[in-house]
Amino acid sequence: MTLPQTPSFRLDGKRALVAGASSGIGLGCAVALAQAGAEVTLAARTVHKLEEAVLELRAMGLVANAMAMDVSDIGATQESVRASGPFDILVNSAGAALHSLAIDTTEDDYDVVADLNIKGAYFLTTAVAKGLVEASKPGSLINVSSQMAHVGGIERAVYCATKHAVEGFTKAMAIELGPHQIRVNTICPTFVRTPLTEPTFSNPERVKWIKEKIKLGRIGEVADIMGAVVYLASDASALMTGTNMLIDGGWTAD
Repeated sequence: MTLPQTPSFRLDGKRALVAGASSGIGLGCAVALAQAGAEVTLAARTVHKLEEAVLELRAMGLVANAMAMDVSDIGATQESVRASGPFDILVNSAGAALHSLAIDTTEDDYDVVADLNIKGAYFLTTAVAKGLVEASKPGSLINVSSQMAHVGGIERAVYCATKHAVEGFTKAMAIELGPHQIRVNTICPTFVRTPLTEPTFSNPERVKWIKEKIKLGRIGEVADIMGAVVYLASDASALMTGTNMLIDGGWTAD
């Protein structure tokens, strides 16, 4: 009898770009990919934080580099990816959230969130995809979306709208890039403790609402996302594309 073999979760020989890697989920994803063997380029606007993280990763014997990147600057982002690529793996964790009731949303706030969460994510994904297509290489492109791409939320109309958009272009790109063996997926976390979510956790009513909605009874941690990103980046998920991984503690179960 020939037994089936478990696909490898290792990423040795792969090059990964992680945007929004200076803190929170992005930093956790960068660490996870590096620990799985990838050469990781950490990208964000705050370069000094990236350099600190890169030094710590290198001290662990891992391969990491820093890159200044503002995902909302489309032209500069495309040039940086072109000059440094191709990347086998993309994890885009760059994002913005400005919360208010829908009737109180300002045009400026809408533009800030949409420019980063939709436009920036779209063109970063296509920039990495273009490099892979031109090099005739397969790849895995992962956008960090949200459970709010599947439900609604209080004071989150703009944020929900942008994350629903990410799910839409993920499916469309998966169709177009499938023949090139380039996979496109999203990770959809629930509320995770990061610098971006601190304002939410400072509101006792919001914390109560969150804990009631999460069936496992606890708020997410960055570590909850790290295994998922390695899975989607690796050959272990070789038949997954155009879909999402909901890591929401059961929020969307009802």
